[in-house]
Order: sequence, then C-alpha cells, then structure tokens
Amino acid sequence: MEGLPIPIIALRGIIKSFQRGTLEVPVLHGVSLDIFPGEFVAIMGASGSGKSTLMNLIGLLDRPTGGSYRFNGEEVSTLDADRRAVLRREAFGFIFQQYNLLASSTAVENVEMPAIYAGMPHDKRVARATELLGQLGLADRLDHRPNQLSGGQQQRVSIARALMNGGPVILADEPTGALDSRSGTEVMKLLRDLNAQGHTVLLITHDPNVAKQARRIVEIKDGNIVSDTVQDAAAPDDAAEGPLPSRCVGRLHPRDVAEAGRMALHALRNNLLRTLLTLLGIIIGVGSVVAMLAIGNGARQEVLTRISSMGTNLLLIRPGAPNVRPSGGVTATLVAPDADAIAELPNIRAAVPEYPGNVTLRTGNRDYQTQVNATTADFPKARDWTVASGVFFGPEDVATYAPVAAIGQTVVRALFPNGEDPLGRHILVNNIPFQVIGVMGAKGASPGGNDQDDIVYVPLTTGSLRLFGQRYVRTITVQVEDVERIDQTQEEIRQLLIARHRAEDFQIRNMASIIQTATETQNTLTLLLGSIAAISLLVGGIGVMNIMLVSVTERTREIGVRMATGARRVNIMLQFNSEALAICTLGGAVGVAGGLAVTWAFAAFGKPVLVTPGPVLLAFGCAFATGLVFGYLPARKAADLDPVVALASE
Repeated sequence: MEGLPIPIIALRGIIKSFQRGTLEVPVLHGVSLDIFPGEFVAIMGASGSGKSTLMNLIGLLDRPTGGSYRFNGEEVSTLDADRRAVLRREAFGFIFQQYNLLASSTAVENVEMPAIYAGMPHDKRVARATELLGQLGLADRLDHRPNQLSGGQQQRVSIARALMNGGPVILADEPTGALDSRSGTEVMKLLRDLNAQGHTVLLITHDPNVAKQARRIVEIKDGNIVSDTVQDAAAPDDAAEGPLPSRCVGRLHPRDVAEAGRMALHALRNNLLRTLLTLLGIIIGVGSVVAMLAIGNGARQEVLTRISSMGTNLLLIRPGAPNVRPSGGVTATLVAPDADAIAELPNIRAAVPEYPGNVTLRTGNRDYQTQVNATTADFPKARDWTVASGVFFGPEDVATYAPVAAIGQTVVRALFPNGEDPLGRHILVNNIPFQVIGVMGAKGASPGGNDQDDIVYVPLTTGSLRLFGQRYVRTITVQVEDVERIDQTQEEIRQLLIARHRAEDFQIRNMASIIQTATETQNTLTLLLGSIAAISLLVGGIGVMNIMLVSVTERTREIGVRMATGARRVNIMLQFNSEALAICTLGGAVGVAGGLAVTWAFAAFGKPVLVTPGPVLLAFGCAFATGLVFGYLPARKAADLDPVVALASE
C-alpha cells in the first residue's frame, strides 16, 4: 500500500483469551489490522464474533493476551494503567450503544467529563460542552438529565462527550442499536460528518446496512478477520492529528483535587438520605468525644480545685505510726510545741496545730450541731482562708485563753437565719459562752464532700482547756515557702519529730502528692470516657467504609465510564476518598457543634464541664483521619477495577 500514511492503529497477531474458572476461552486468534488516519471503518460481525472485544483492545479498555498494538507508531500494549488512561483521554472518543451517561448529571456535566481529567478549567470546558451540544441540536437541553432525554438525544450527548477532548479516533459500539430508524439515521449522519471533519471513525456493528455507510468494511468471524473491503479509498485531506502531549502522568495537579472535591459533594447530594445516615455515625462519635472529654475534664478540674482550695503547699502531720491502721482510740503523740519547733525550720511559712471536735452551739432558743477547730492565729495564713467580716483571733487571744470565736458561713445561716449581724454576739459552745469576733469567707465543699463552712474556730488554748480538756493536738498543718522544696522540707520535719519523740509515731501527708494522685485518677477516668467515645467514632468510621464499598459496587459502571473518558487510577481514588473525607469532615464539624451543645446543656444544669481546644481539635482531627483511612480501601477497590469489566456491569 505504497503512498499511504503510517497507520494510526496497527495490530499484529493480536490474541485475546478469557479465563472461565480453570478453562481458557480464546476470543481473538492472531488478528492483524491497519487503520489509517481519516478512515471510516466498520468492523462487522455477528454476536460473539469478537468485534466488541477488538474495539475494547483498540480503545485501550482491555489488554491483549498476545501480539503487538502500535498507536501512531508507538507500542501501547504494554503501557501501565495510568498511561493507557492518558492515551484514551487524548486519542479516543467513545460512543456506546447504551450511551453510558451518568444519570445524576446534566447533559453539560456528562459532556465535560473527559475535559475534567484533561485538566481543562471549569469555565472553558463548560463553554466547549455547551458549544458541542449546540452544534448537535441540543442547545435547549443543556440542563436536562438522561431520563429527560430521548434515546437519540442521549446518543447525541454521548457523541458530544466523545468530541470533548478533540481526540482523533472515534470508537462507536453499535451506536444505532438502541435507537429507532429515524434516530439511527441521524446518528450515522453525525458520524459521517465527523469523518468528513478529519476524525478516524471505527464503527462496530452487526447490521450490514449500517456497515455499508462506512468507507471500509472489516468482517470478523469467530475471532478472525475474514474480509477487508474498501468501498471508497478516498480519505479526507485534513485528518485529525494524533494525541497531544500530556502533562506528567504521575503528577497530581491541584485542580484534580478541587474537581474531586466538587464531584464528591455532587455524589453525596444525589444520595442525600444515605449521606445523612452515614453522617450520623460520625456525628455521634465526634460529639461523644467532645462531650465526654469536656465532662471528664470538668469533673477533674472540680476535684483539683477543691483539693487546691486547701492549699497546694501544705504538709499535714497526724499522730500514729506510718502504715499502721488506726485502732479507733485516741493517739496522743503530737503537741503544740511540736508546731513551734517545726516553725523554726527553713522554708516554713507557718506551722499550725489543730484540735477539731464535735460540739453543740446555742443562741437564744436555737441549737445546732457542728464542729469546732481549736487552732492558732496563723490558721488563715496557712490555709489561705480570708475573713469575710470582723477579725480572726490573734496571738494575744491564744495567750490569754480568750473565749472568742470566728464562725463559718453555714453556722451563720443556722444560728442567725434572719440576716442578723453575728459580730459581737455571744454563742454557747457546749454551754460555754464565746463571743463572735469574725465571720470566715465562703470555702465550699472539701475534696471529701464535707461542708468546710460548717465550723467554728476558737483559740487552741481556750479549746484545749475549756472544751476538750486535752493538751495534745490531732493535726499540724505546715505551709511551706517554696513548693519545689516541699519533699526536702517534709524529710526535715520527719527527722525533727523523730528526734523529739524518739520514735516515728506520726504520719506526714503531702498535699502536692495528693493532688498528683487525684490528677492521675481523674486522667484515667477521662481516658476511659474518651476511649468509650473513640469506640463510637471507630464504629462510625467502619460504617463509612461499608457505605463506600456499597457505593463502589453500585457505581461500577460509572467508574468504567470515567476510566473510558480518561480518568487515571489516582483520579478514581481521589474521588471516592474525597467522598469519604467529605462525609467525615462534615460529620466532624456537626459532631463538634453537637458535643459543645451537650456540654453547654450540662453546664446549664450546674454540672462541671471544661471545654478546651485540645479535645475539640483531637475529635475533629480523628474524624478527618477516619475519612482518609476508612475511605482508602473502597477508593482502592474502585481504582483497581478493569475498565472493560466495569463498563460491562449492570
């Protein structure tokens, strides 16, 4: 065939077999065929002859079992999946018998699909799609979906999609098979016009009348070419050029990411109920993490606040040998002079002896059971406890055994319920009169839940002599100057008391260690709450993966269409991963809002909550990561589909 140009498609000895279980079924038996630029070729054969398989091989939707396939002089049978996708995108336009339009997309959106994967900007591809549809007589159907179009109109949309990237080769698989005679005639005229414009057209058909409209007829039977007839050797002078250079196959353009996000949102909107149900799992998981951590942190903070209210720089000294269970009797090993000796040590701000005991108060005709604490004038300084009104007793009151008292807020409300001023009034403490000289500031509950304001303070000397008749004390509270040296100071006090008592008949408790223990305990509880919430987030993530796997199965044909129009594996993975990511990101945002609403409700009912940025960001970040992790498997499954298998799915 001297004088003819180089074949755009050159097949040599193409063999194709399919595996059916353990049986290998041959379909094509060493097919050799040349197709030149600008030809209009009809490949004709009966059903099962191998013509559709041959078209799939030519269009790079499938791979040959053996043989050579050259496109524009370059071997393409061994290209990897992404390079085959790029060549499909730039060299071929597919017209399918069943149209293969996306049901949820408009005519314009279907037509512009190949240009998305070619990297064409949105405005330009919409303008080109609109122009192509207008040329094919569908200017008034741009926003119509496939179910709003007739068969002939759907096929025109399919033809416009095939022309979108301007590929030189049009592959038409039974383009008139699903149309009435009038629509079929119009489609064939369009194909002849495309050929006249320079496109190489390959028409797959079983109808001899359709095949006669081509310039060349290649008949295939039982996987072999049995005839090759040229009806009109003339070819257009302006044959369409081969594929243009593509941008790097392995590179992911930022526009690809943006388009994947847009398509993901479009797909989620089209399956709104499923999306909402999937969102629910993520919302519950994220909301639980936010709410439970806020509640747990709030409970921890409240406990620590109560403990800290006693003073974080305190050492509490109590009688009794260490690690010995109390017998229930009185242990008289600590005395007030021990406190005086401790006060002389370095790093000591105050050493306060205390003797608490239960008493009955009376004023007028009111009796009240409460507790008295006999102590020294340094007590408010040691416990960081201010006096709300009046004064606390001073050293001279302790030295003179003065019958004076400072009372807590709860005692004030019990003995003086009508708003009377207690200052200067006398109360009977176990029938012994004491004058009220001060009212303590509100302190609230202790770490053990006891009311710290339900108490009366009297001078240690007065209480020891007139109320309890005892010289020993039940505790010594020591306030240190430098908390960093509290452990060293504790050991110095221990050695001092051992020297004074000639035995270790006391116990020293470090408030800093108590706070540390309480913090560790609360952290464990918070971690437990967070773990329970994280499990619900994990369950939500598994739900996302399950839904996405179902979505891949349902949209297999769509995946095939996207691959046929030039989508690479990375494009498919990006689209489906973006859908999972969009679900989890949106669910994470709503879940955070819901979790904050729950914590607000708890706070409104007076429950302790503490919202910090950490748990909120952690919960949202976990939701985002869930989308990436649990969306990967479905996305990879979609990307690994074989285009020809995907297109054949129902």
